[in-house]
Amino acid sequence: MKSKLYATAAAVALCAGAAQADGHLSGVNITVAGTWLSPEAEIVNEIFDLFEARTGANVSYVGSDSFEQQVIIDAEAGSAANISVFPQPGLAADLARRGFLTPLEEGSAEWIAENYAAGQSWVDLGTYADQNGDPQLYGMFFRVDLKSLVWYSPENFEDAGYEIPQTMEELKTLTDQIVADGGTPWCIGLGSGAATGWPATDWVEDMMLRTQPPEIYDAWVTNDLPFDSPEVIAAIDEFGAFARNDAYVAGGAGAVATTDFRDSPKGMFSSPPQCYMHRQASFIPAFFPEGTEIGEDVDFFYFPAYEGKDLGSPVLGAGTLFAITNPGPGAQELIAFLREPEAHEIWMSYGGFLTPHKGVDMSKFIDDTSRGLNDILLNATTFRFDGSDLMPGAIGAGAFWTGMVDYAGGKPAAEVAKGVQDSWDAIK
Repeated sequence: MKSKLYATAAAVALCAGAAQADGHLSGVNITVAGTWLSPEAEIVNEIFDLFEARTGANVSYVGSDSFEQQVIIDAEAGSAANISVFPQPGLAADLARRGFLTPLEEGSAEWIAENYAAGQSWVDLGTYADQNGDPQLYGMFFRVDLKSLVWYSPENFEDAGYEIPQTMEELKTLTDQIVADGGTPWCIGLGSGAATGWPATDWVEDMMLRTQPPEIYDAWVTNDLPFDSPEVIAAIDEFGAFARNDAYVAGGAGAVATTDFRDSPKGMFSSPPQCYMHRQASFIPAFFPEGTEIGEDVDFFYFPAYEGKDLGSPVLGAGTLFAITNPGPGAQELIAFLREPEAHEIWMSYGGFLTPHKGVDMSKFIDDTSRGLNDILLNATTFRFDGSDLMPGAIGAGAFWTGMVDYAGGKPAAEVAKGVQDSWDAIK
């Protein structure tokens, strides 16, 4: 009890903004393992340098491209790092269930709920059943990716007189207007080599969040709501309303499954445009034509929610979470340190970093694009993790992918959904 109280008191001192190093962790070594390699590893080490300067601790970070396998091996051998940075909550939940994680200190859930946008979502995403089946908060999310985005050319929109849709109803109206004007609204591509089909799973997940309450989405991800339920079939057909309409998609509906997702946005940049919009995550600019300027040649808006369904502004994404895999002095305090805005602002200044922390100084973002993306995150009423990443691999990276390719090819949604559920039943 004494050590827990000390850790909590020290964390409070840190989070109150104590700037002077007091050396109370002098001589303490804290090990951290994760997936970040160079250049991200250098950035995270800079964040840890600040913690070291304030506490006297020594933090050693090791990144690995085989982290997901290594963390299990190390946990089973009793040699895991003090803290592990998980790229998705599913693996952390598995380790928590096996007794390999330590719950975060008391008060962490309340802090996250109050200080993160859509805070309860982040509490829920970091809460897993322990060995007794009791829920405990194990994870603190730190770096987030955003998926609920639509990319477009401001020049094309201006030339045609189109305005940014604020609701799903307006987005569908705009889609029809573009067709009426003789254009093609969407570029969609599901191709991705052995992973072909995954872009469609993102569409379906976004549609689940826009047609169903978050608890239904959660039940679907765990298969407590069967995959062939009416709610899921309807969400698949919501995607199909865009992707299976020849007039809506560049190349026609038949090209959706065979067009590589990396090539699919290029139609926005042709003259005249082959399409006006492309729904894809925040990473897609890496595949835009060389020299493309975000904010000028291309921009983005939030993939909107239905005004008539009263489900707020849900956001789909992914993120990394810190969890304790080997408790030791300073481990709880280092995770508590990540509550400080400055810990987030260091990475914000380098780019490639979004955060739900409502207390950060938005001027510290490297550019307007990052600020705009983060605004969407901060305005979210619900955040949910990529559902296919949380499902068993045979489903989320298997039957769901292939089922969506079949659906894009014309197979009925109910038949596709039943096939995925049959695959899920086979692994239970």
